[in-house]
Amino acid sequence: MIKQFITLEWKAFFRSSSFSSNLALKILMIFGAIYFIGTFILLGIGSYFLIEKAGLEPFPTINQFIIYYLVFDLFIRFFFQKMPSLTIRPFLNQNIKKNKIVHYTLNKTILSFFNFIHWFFFIPFTIVLIKEGFPPLNSLFWGLSILLLIYCNNFIAILIDKKDIVFYIVAAIFGVLGILQYYAVFDITQYTNLFFENFYNYPYTILIPLFILSTLYYFTFKFFKSNLYLDAGLSVKQDDATTENFTWLDQLGSLATFLKNDIRLLKRNKRAKSTLLMSVMFLFYGLLFFTKSIEAYDAPVWKIFAGIFVSGGFLLNFGQFVPSWDSSYYPLMMTQNITYRDYLSSKWWLMVIATVISTLLASFYLYFGWEVYLAIVVGAIFNIGVSSHLVLLGGAYIKTPIDLTSNKNAFGDKKSFNIKTLLISLPKLALPMIVYAIGHYTLGWQYGYLFVAITGILGFTFKNKVFELIESIYKKEKYATIEAYKQKK
Repeated sequence: MIKQFITLEWKAFFRSSSFSSNLALKILMIFGAIYFIGTFILLGIGSYFLIEKAGLEPFPTINQFIIYYLVFDLFIRFFFQKMPSLTIRPFLNQNIKKNKIVHYTLNKTILSFFNFIHWFFFIPFTIVLIKEGFPPLNSLFWGLSILLLIYCNNFIAILIDKKDIVFYIVAAIFGVLGILQYYAVFDITQYTNLFFENFYNYPYTILIPLFILSTLYYFTFKFFKSNLYLDAGLSVKQDDATTENFTWLDQLGSLATFLKNDIRLLKRNKRAKSTLLMSVMFLFYGLLFFTKSIEAYDAPVWKIFAGIFVSGGFLLNFGQFVPSWDSSYYPLMMTQNITYRDYLSSKWWLMVIATVISTLLASFYLYFGWEVYLAIVVGAIFNIGVSSHLVLLGGAYIKTPIDLTSNKNAFGDKKSFNIKTLLISLPKLALPMIVYAIGHYTLGWQYGYLFVAITGILGFTFKNKVFELIESIYKKEKYATIEAYKQKK
């Protein structure tokens, strides 16, 4: 039966409607996987010596920060790792035992790249430990114990997949702990490193992560089996409808209808809420650049780069998927008496409002000086005048339907990648940095900011002309977009 499952998966891979169109992307993803594997191998081999060169004890240092490594791994899984629940549906009306279906599905997640990639860090690091004189048996059991905890993350991510509040609470707790450690108030790693070092000092403690993994697998199995019904656990959850009028938007005329729908979208749907949360997280992205904690980010041009991200978190996250947010009813909407100009203008105004709000919320960066906050304000002007147009333009070529009930692929979707979207996306980040560099290195940093702001103002000045171009492209891509939204993922 397992062989049959694998055969069906193989056929589904090659017979999918998107296989030929995304063949180049699949090849690119293979090269991406090879790149990350190579990076993890180099880190696994070199981290011991890099830490030693920094004047620290390599093994205790690694144990000290493994807790954050595991939390970050769980964070990545929550947003990217996706359970293949849809592939289960065709088997539910067949003469196949539920146990076999569930075991196969869970074992398939064990082979996920999210688990596999960690081998290439901890195996080379364990080998380095042995070569540096650490006892082989202790080192081996330590490495295996950490990998077992990685697999524990795999099942934790599955169990909390539909429980966003649990994840956000955990993320908030460790975010606060990280801040407390950074400011030397409380260091949780002084206690957690003892736990991880015990896997080395007492090899038999490998039974702890093994027991945790077995327990998580058991509960995950029970959870999936109890929900393995077409009309129960795997069915789409129906929520009670509520009416929200937002009458205060009526003064905006025809734009009000679209803005109301977008606000409802952000309030009610899981994927949209995740995007909104990430936009808030982008507000703190500038701390990497403005606190001078990372030497590589201390170059002048990185300030404007940070300003673009801090002020444009919502614009970049939400805007890149216009019109995919409306994919579920886009074909119906195109049959109505709706102009593309009104539709696109409503999206543009939503991004502008969010950019202004983000800029105001980011005023706490004044703590680092008015020059820092000026970079954010200038970045906001560029985002309103230029980036907002570019994300709308790129949306015409992104024909990936969005599942609003799931937060997976919240940072993007592999099907959203093509050469056109790549070329359109580059100016959003490269152009302000180039413009700023020209002003900074010729006349001074003040002129760098001035040039970026002028670029944004020029983009706003020619808004109507740009919208005519964007509107014409949307009309040209209309039927291809409708056809794409009708396709199943």
